[in-house]
Amino acid sequence: MDKIKITLFLAVFLSGCSLQTNYLRDSMDDKTLRKTAQKIASEILIFDTHMDIPLRLLWNKDLNLGELTSDGHFDYVRATKGGLNAVFMAVYISPSYEEKGGGKKLADSTIQLIEKMITANPDKFSSAATVSEITENFGTGKISLPVGIENGTALEGSLDNLKHFYDCGVRYITLCHMKNNHICDSSGDPDDKWNGLSPFGKSLIKMMNDLGMIIDVSHISDEAFYQVIELSRTPVIASHSGCRVFTPGFERNMSDEMIKLLADKGGVIQINFGSSLMNNEVRIAYDERSAAIRKYFNENKLKRSDEQAINYIDQYEKEHPIGNAAISDIINHIDHAVKIAGIDHVGLGSDFDGVELTPDGLEDVSKYPNLIFELLKKGYSENDIKKICGENILRVWGEIEKAAHK
Repeated sequence: MDKIKITLFLAVFLSGCSLQTNYLRDSMDDKTLRKTAQKIASEILIFDTHMDIPLRLLWNKDLNLGELTSDGHFDYVRATKGGLNAVFMAVYISPSYEEKGGGKKLADSTIQLIEKMITANPDKFSSAATVSEITENFGTGKISLPVGIENGTALEGSLDNLKHFYDCGVRYITLCHMKNNHICDSSGDPDDKWNGLSPFGKSLIKMMNDLGMIIDVSHISDEAFYQVIELSRTPVIASHSGCRVFTPGFERNMSDEMIKLLADKGGVIQINFGSSLMNNEVRIAYDERSAAIRKYFNENKLKRSDEQAINYIDQYEKEHPIGNAAISDIINHIDHAVKIAGIDHVGLGSDFDGVELTPDGLEDVSKYPNLIFELLKKGYSENDIKKICGENILRVWGEIEKAAHK
């Protein structure tokens, strides 16, 4: 059989397989398809790259997330129901620590709280600082809890602190948050300080590459992103971002050009679940509400923790409901990112316990099967879903590890 005939045969064969898969999917009713989604969720590795669970540990040091909890988005019971196997614990450092100091101390104490929770639930949670540890824990019933730091303010301008955090098990750093810091400019800050990366930020990129630390470009300005892409010799990730095409003018999400460059570098965009990032109408309403509350605080010289402020927020939110995004909004972001970057460069970074408004159908970590159901209905194969839910981020992390060893 010559090359032309072989090519034609393969094309017809693969087309037939695709048609058969589509036929099987289309012939299922929603009830059957949901059972299929639940089964897939229970069998594949689901790895979410950003949750602000440590904030809850800071607010309530007696909180036991090994049990079912009545608040928040994560606990062991709901996570196992949803099929979650690994999650990056985001150690959040407020931008206010950039000026007042103490970011490293807060990060250290938060990491200790994470370790305490794991120690208290050795049959349910496990630390993990390598790809091999994630895969070893998969299937044991334990949820892997690798650590990332959200906001490089915690480094306090010291490369020695970067090495310190790496030795503590931290494996990614989100370079900044909603304000510029000593590393780079932020997408949330109206005034640029560095026109991208600072001199320290540029040296930081090299050392993160050398250590095998994952660089997270979520929250950074466009110019900072382009400089990171140029300087980094390893792939980078956006641990919890979205597609700007659905939120025009909102720099926190990534443009199509940025998503394509991220993929060309070998990285992944991990799709956020926050309603205000995923749905433009919700975002606008949320921004308007936030502005009104800030104005009231300023006029009355209130702090957010003041009783009058708390009562005002409760009343305002009741009188001005925003609503939530729909699960279809998340699917739209995933689908668009796949079309721009390719199936190997998209994943999940929910921002659970860090976002106020979660989409209908994705209210907490028990709902990943709903996401898989929608992906199946959209035409994604089980192999595609495996990549989105965990294989892509493991591949990228593995490449970063290998580059450091070299």
